[in-house]
Amino acid sequence: MTNEQAQLWNTTSGCAWVDLQPLLDQVLDPLQDPLLDAVRAGTPRRVLDVGCGTGTTTLAAARLLGTRGACVGIDISEPMLAHARTRAEQANVTASFICDDAQTHAFEPASFDMIISRLGVMFFEDFVKAFSNLRRAAKADAELCFIAWRSPTENPFMTTAESAAAPLLPDLPSRKPDAPGQFAFADREQVSRILASSGWSSIDIQPIDVLCRFPEPGLIPYFSRLGPVGQMLHQVDPPTRTRVIETVRAAFDPFVHGSEVRFDAACWVARARAA
Repeated sequence: MTNEQAQLWNTTSGCAWVDLQPLLDQVLDPLQDPLLDAVRAGTPRRVLDVGCGTGTTTLAAARLLGTRGACVGIDISEPMLAHARTRAEQANVTASFICDDAQTHAFEPASFDMIISRLGVMFFEDFVKAFSNLRRAAKADAELCFIAWRSPTENPFMTTAESAAAPLLPDLPSRKPDAPGQFAFADREQVSRILASSGWSSIDIQPIDVLCRFPEPGLIPYFSRLGPVGQMLHQVDPPTRTRVIETVRAAFDPFVHGSEVRFDAACWVARARAA
């Protein structure tokens, strides 16, 4: 993971995800179902959750495994992992967490029989190096299953805030299509090549479109704390912040249905095996 990514996830972005964890769990809950289905369908003893964040998917997988297995989450963000550990302790769920970059972490070789990730694998600096490292951590015939966003054009909800705010925030960073980030895995063929080059086989990448929803009062906290706009808003003066929030909130009107926000998440479900 780049130094810029590491800094973001250990400061503003990581703290925002901790503060908004209950809201984000509502938003992203449907996207963990394919991962939990994979855990149910297999017989894993040790599961690795990559880019586990505040631990929602890690804890869900650990509950499924019960006493017959163990789930380990890895993430670069110490604030998010501290929150994940607290949640595990409070829920009395047996899960462990590693604060490190999964691209370079010295995993015990062949120590996991399933690797999962919900939106956590698009941020590596070197994708082939990262998935090769995960392959070394996987036992023979271990299953890899992860969820990643498709293209920004297929996910207009995810780009509405920055499109609306751009005229008011001239320094708003632009997305780089091939750089690590939310939409780095938009190209299915590229993802397939990355996995094949990293030692994974039986690669299967399928599109899914999932309806996500959350209460309307969570919309302003959502866009004002997260993403490029959220990163910029804490740097501007109060009048500019007010104008941006008003403008961006109006731009989200097509997604607001009464007391609820709804949008379709256009993602890939990628599966592979450790040959």
